[in-house]
Amino acid sequence: MLKNPSPWFSLALVPALAALSGCGGSEPSLDLPGGSSSGNGAGQGGSSGSSNTGAGGGTGGSGASAQGGSNGSSGSSGTNGSGGTSGSGGTSGRGGSSSGSGGDTANGGAGGDPGSSASGGSGGSGGGAGTSGGSAGKGGSAGTSGGSAGKGGSAGTSGGSAGKAGSGGSAGTAGSAGSGGGSTTWNAGNPNGSCKAGVPARGQEVDTSNPTTVVGNGSASSCTFSALQSAVNTGGVITFDCGADPVTITVSSTLNVPSTKNTVIDGGRKITLDGGHAVQILRFYSADFQANDHGLTLQHIALQNAKETGTDVIPDAPAPCSQGFDDGEGGAVYMRDGYLTVIDSIFTGNEAAPLGPDTGGGAIYVLGSKSGVTIVNSTFTNNQASNAGAVGGLFAELDIYDSLFTNNTATGHDANSNDPDHCDAINNDQNEVGSGGNGGAIYSDGNDVNVLLCGDAVLDNAAGMNAFGGGLFFTSNNFGGTLTITDTTMTGNTGGHWTSVKSGSTTDAGTAVGTNNKSTTITNSTLQGLK
Repeated sequence: MLKNPSPWFSLALVPALAALSGCGGSEPSLDLPGGSSSGNGAGQGGSSGSSNTGAGGGTGGSGASAQGGSNGSSGSSGTNGSGGTSGSGGTSGRGGSSSGSGGDTANGGAGGDPGSSASGGSGGSGGGAGTSGGSAGKGGSAGTSGGSAGKGGSAGTSGGSAGKAGSGGSAGTAGSAGSGGGSTTWNAGNPNGSCKAGVPARGQEVDTSNPTTVVGNGSASSCTFSALQSAVNTGGVITFDCGADPVTITVSSTLNVPSTKNTVIDGGRKITLDGGHAVQILRFYSADFQANDHGLTLQHIALQNAKETGTDVIPDAPAPCSQGFDDGEGGAVYMRDGYLTVIDSIFTGNEAAPLGPDTGGGAIYVLGSKSGVTIVNSTFTNNQASNAGAVGGLFAELDIYDSLFTNNTATGHDANSNDPDHCDAINNDQNEVGSGGNGGAIYSDGNDVNVLLCGDAVLDNAAGMNAFGGGLFFTSNNFGGTLTITDTTMTGNTGGHWTSVKSGSTTDAGTAVGTNNKSTTITNSTLQGLK
């Protein structure tokens, strides 16, 4: 093993299959007529009626198309019926006839004026009740937290005296539930399985009750990029106070994490760092190699839409010589010579350099780590890079627990080998052939480093054309590293595959894996291509 290798190199490992493996790595990654009031006539509502001798005035009625409706509900307003004038000396007139019919369903008719008294006339009877009250109120519109119930229709207005009250409108139906506003569901990790042996101490979350820096002072607007940048530059334990609701902070330039101390960034399941499809989010760099005891812990946080663009272009050479970039690793996070721990976190839509034999790590790339990479209860979706669509390690152990990898893609092609018979050009001191595409989800390369998957789901990821390991690509260059897969499901992944081991009885890791290693152990797992 080289103490401090050149930025990128590859080793030809085993005939045919190993020769296609990637072995190098590089440094940075929604109206009625009114009723008359005659003595013998019925008292009608509506417009004014004439009087006859001795007749009692009927009470004016209410409601559209109604006589004498009082408190008619919700019909169009009837005009006020005027009272009958005084009759002279007649015999007692009969009272007004029965009440007028109720109003239609609109606003109730206005109250009719009472008839003036007729001599000897008996009182007209009251207007009849209006019919139904106001129509049902409409339901509340959908809101951000569910629409409130619509108001019921208001009762009809009063009609002629003695009419019955119009009935109120029925209650409106409640609005449908609105989309989430003040809270969101945090979906990190494998929802359908776990590592039965549990997660070791190094994978337990860090106590952040006494932070070095708190970003924000209780409001979303206080959680600025500049405040975050200052906190990251300082290092130590970083937490957030951005109010009750989730907050997204746009990262406008890469945040450089100090390599001389341990840094913890705890988003409290409310913080998303967004690279705007333009920048890498976090970078930890030490010039040494597999020597530094310091590192970075990310917990309860989301990193999305980060992008690391390659700048070191491989010199032009005819195919099948390698094409693309020698750099551009680590779309969201790049680490060199430090440990990385990721707990209960989400990586979505991140990308690194799209083409090159050794570059990769759409979400994460770690190079030359003494203590390696530990990932627990985290989710990686829709990340992409030339190799290592989601997570890549070069000379860095990978231990991954209870995590979900889905729809990640290695975008390179034709894998990677050193083949002077097919390429005369020299790149990275090799006759490099192929331009990546290994490891649709997970990628590991190097000497004497192990890969452990326990309680994971690796689903529907894709290696590149003519490349290997849609779920996992792992090449141990000196056959010193081991592969352990326990309580894990790997299905629906596409790409080439092979298994080459130096010892042990397991000689086939299924069709989602391409590997050279010392020994492979598979326990209580469902791996595509295996019965």
